[in-house]
Amino acid sequence: MSDDEPDVNISGGSAGGGTAAEFAAGAADTRAEAVVDRLGELYWQKTYGGQDAFECLVRTVLSQNTSDVASQPAHDALMERYADRDDADGLADALAHADHGELADTIRSAGLYNQKATVLIDAAERVLAEHGSADAFDEYVREREPATVRDELLDLDGVGPKTADCVLLFAGGRGGVFPVDTHVHRIYRRLGVAPPDADHEAVRAVLERDVPAAKCGFGHTASIQFGREYCSARKPACLDGPEACPMADLCEQVGVDPGSGRVVDPADAASDGR
Repeated sequence: MSDDEPDVNISGGSAGGGTAAEFAAGAADTRAEAVVDRLGELYWQKTYGGQDAFECLVRTVLSQNTSDVASQPAHDALMERYADRDDADGLADALAHADHGELADTIRSAGLYNQKATVLIDAAERVLAEHGSADAFDEYVREREPATVRDELLDLDGVGPKTADCVLLFAGGRGGVFPVDTHVHRIYRRLGVAPPDADHEAVRAVLERDVPAAKCGFGHTASIQFGREYCSARKPACLDGPEACPMADLCEQVGVDPGSGRVVDPADAASDGR
């Protein structure tokens, strides 16, 4: 297992973002579980939960359609300007009353900053109006039925399934939640674990069905790291041969042709009959 987990990524780094966990060795019941077990050996095995729910929502909105390199400075700048560390409700209250232009300028590095500023202000207003405080919202995320919480989060303008699932996982600590971002969507269709034409929600359904609940959290974060290091969109490591990828024996290489170097989306490969 890697000891150099990145500090700036959604898993939180070795200094935080989850508690190290161990799982009993044994044969995986599904290929999806075998993949996640391999990822746990390669990177880390953690259980998640405990992040403040509203701040987690803010962080995940900022990460939409951009990299951690871009979203982390935006998050840091936002927290410096708007958060009161001695008052859990301070951030929500400050954002609910924030000047849109000032907030947009603060989070400019995250991209789509005008749109994200609107989402954050609206979310803060809704959280305070419907729950009364950020503390009450945090309790709601941790204790209410996950499907109910997910539906409410999805009802917020600008909050999609991946954002809602990240709040459930990282704040709520809910087992069985496997957020699907662009890396996860690509990897599990390329592996052949999910159908090549599956959308994000269909991939999520497969993973949450086939991966044990306790392994979904680190399955998500470790998959992201694997996508960055090995299974990139345009130049997956397997183009250099099976020995270059630690997942080679578990992968169907859907959309990847090492012989020609051709790499396409798995859905396009399926439509081409390849």
